[in-house]
Amino acid sequence: MKLRFLALVFFAAVASCGGGGSRSTTGGTVPGGGTGPVATAGVAGGDRGPVDPARAARRAFANPGGMWMPRQMTLPVHARNLTAMGVALDAAALGDPTRPPLDAVVSLGGCTGSFVSAEGLIITNHHCVQTALQVNATPEHNYVENGYLARTRAEELPAGATQHVFVTQASRDVTTDVTDGLAAIADPGKRTQAIEQREKALVAACEKGRPGIRCEVESFYRGAEFQLIEQLEIRDVRVVHAPHRAIGNYGGEIDNWAWPRHTGDYSFLRAYVGADGKPADPSPTNVPYRPAHWLAIASTPLGESDFVMVAGYPGNTERVTTFSEVQFDVDWTYPTRIEQIQEAYDALEGLQKQGGMTAIKAGMFKQFVQNALENQQGTLAGLKRGDALATKKALDAKVRAWAAQPGREEYASAIDALEATFVAARQTAKTDSIFARAASGSTLLGMANLLVRMAEERPKKDADRKAGFQARDLPDLIDAQKQMASQFDPEIDRAFLRLSLTRALRLPDVDRPWLATLLAARKGEVIDTALIDRRIAEWYRGTKLTDEKLRLQLLTKGTSKQLAASKDPIIRVAVAMRPMLKAFEERGERRAGDRLLLAPKYAVAMREALDGALAPDANSTLRVTYGTVKRRGAGRPFTVASEIAAKDKGEEPFDAPRAVLDAIQAKQWGPYADPTLGEVAVDFLSDVDTTGGNSGSPTLNDKGELVGLLFDGTIESVSSDVVFDPVITRSIHADIRYALWAMDLIDGADHLLTEMGVTPALP
Repeated sequence: MKLRFLALVFFAAVASCGGGGSRSTTGGTVPGGGTGPVATAGVAGGDRGPVDPARAARRAFANPGGMWMPRQMTLPVHARNLTAMGVALDAAALGDPTRPPLDAVVSLGGCTGSFVSAEGLIITNHHCVQTALQVNATPEHNYVENGYLARTRAEELPAGATQHVFVTQASRDVTTDVTDGLAAIADPGKRTQAIEQREKALVAACEKGRPGIRCEVESFYRGAEFQLIEQLEIRDVRVVHAPHRAIGNYGGEIDNWAWPRHTGDYSFLRAYVGADGKPADPSPTNVPYRPAHWLAIASTPLGESDFVMVAGYPGNTERVTTFSEVQFDVDWTYPTRIEQIQEAYDALEGLQKQGGMTAIKAGMFKQFVQNALENQQGTLAGLKRGDALATKKALDAKVRAWAAQPGREEYASAIDALEATFVAARQTAKTDSIFARAASGSTLLGMANLLVRMAEERPKKDADRKAGFQARDLPDLIDAQKQMASQFDPEIDRAFLRLSLTRALRLPDVDRPWLATLLAARKGEVIDTALIDRRIAEWYRGTKLTDEKLRLQLLTKGTSKQLAASKDPIIRVAVAMRPMLKAFEERGERRAGDRLLLAPKYAVAMREALDGALAPDANSTLRVTYGTVKRRGAGRPFTVASEIAAKDKGEEPFDAPRAVLDAIQAKQWGPYADPTLGEVAVDFLSDVDTTGGNSGSPTLNDKGELVGLLFDGTIESVSSDVVFDPVITRSIHADIRYALWAMDLIDGADHLLTEMGVTPALP
């Protein structure tokens, strides 16, 4: 699925609308602190040992689904499962994000990574570093296509101003602090504002006097629970190694969401900090971050039915929902998103033909858009196929039956009232979606909106500013401005804005009064595509917002008076639209406030109806999921290197580098060959429960050793984000053995192998 959550964020903005392992060696203590691999010879070879008595339990395991909060891993059901499957990992360790192996797993802000050395080396997916490669690319040095290898620390490239690494350090329950007394606030809009004020106060207290610590209040179970999560934020991140596109994205769009797969979806970053060991802005004097622990590379082979576990930061699921919500999405939301994403894809495909940096940037964006398109198409097809909707309807009925029991009247009435809020919102869903998209239809218009809103918020006391516009947010906003120059392309921006505005023409005039304001239409002027094209041409010809110095000045010092007097055409659009956008935001706050007291009741009722065995929906916080290496249908759950040669056509996307094909023909497997398969395993399937944001998540064996990287899923699995189906759900992992083989033989990354504790073995 190319699980990078950025793809899902992108389509949301456009639409507005991954057996046994009990024989593997453990990591040992390495001088200087941390946990590293102590046994590296025969990374993928050797005797698989005696018959494992837990193998039958692993083969019989039917994954019920669940991206579990670490503390939930101490529930009895997980202890029983892990014991039955012969897992040696300590359940208590899995319940603590500050202990290994979880403390080696980090968020990359849309992807997941993990430390694999004492020197801050991070392994993640190839598709997770596309932006980092693109910001360094030029037509002469196309790192997106050709990959990159830093042979020294000095050659490591900046990953971009917005690429940070987040290391979870602590969390605590703050539900009472956030929710006490909400019911006494009659105005729903003020109820939403009260939640925000309380969250901001908790965050401010958490971060006070602690530079480098980023705190966030996160909601679980639709607001039934709130956690204050503390993370170390590392701001100097550098690109170390990415393989050639024909390894890291082999199969491209054709193989996306497909099995069998032959993709080496791996890459490396490195985290840097100041000489004092604390997070610092990027600087040549910074030194590699030294994590407390890092993952060992597995030293024994992985086989079918072996236990695997994925730890990561999944972005979003929608399982703790009512049946009517899912039905509406099937009827309207998904078809609308698909149509809009397809429009964006077609536009990017055309722009790729222009050549130069526009083509490079359009190609990168098209990869994300295509991923989102297939995700939404697959989700819709999956929900309409088989008994998915019937299963959801039955669960919804079970929840309501639980709430209907005597003494639970507050739950029953809350669920009915919640349903009424959905009915009201659906009446304006189409017009709301189109307005939201058009109001921020491009990078430049979104930037102008940001500048206008920042000027509006700046005069307030910091504690009274809207979240996202406080002093703590300014460094990230500045970083975004600095990175914009390397990512922005005016042709792509214009195309996206045109799509958002022409879509509004499909509404009756009475449903889009704002469009005349946005286009500065004169009385009696026809509002059509010709007018839109003229205005866009005028805006992009006259705007100065491509000037980074100007953007930074307005962001940090601009006033509402200054912006209101601006002659910049795009700023003028944002100023004119601000009253309508503000009214739209306030209506959204009222709707959210209506549900603050209702949605948690439904979530709690669902959890109780399921006897407590319910993981909250994914929300980009650290989660653990586990299962086994498991095939789907006929065939084995592993792909192997020789299949690359059989599949190769010599043209994109089946165009493996010549060195790879020659090595396959010569059977140069070295110690990376699987003893059962007889060659190097490339990718494998499992039944673990994953979603967008899990990209790059480490796949661990039963000792917490790294056996692979979660990077995709089958297309029929994506609907499990809404209704989990253990029969069809499969995640796809890059086998660590293929990554090591390619690094050793193809790319000559011996120094990185050595750093990870693996002895290079091939010429």
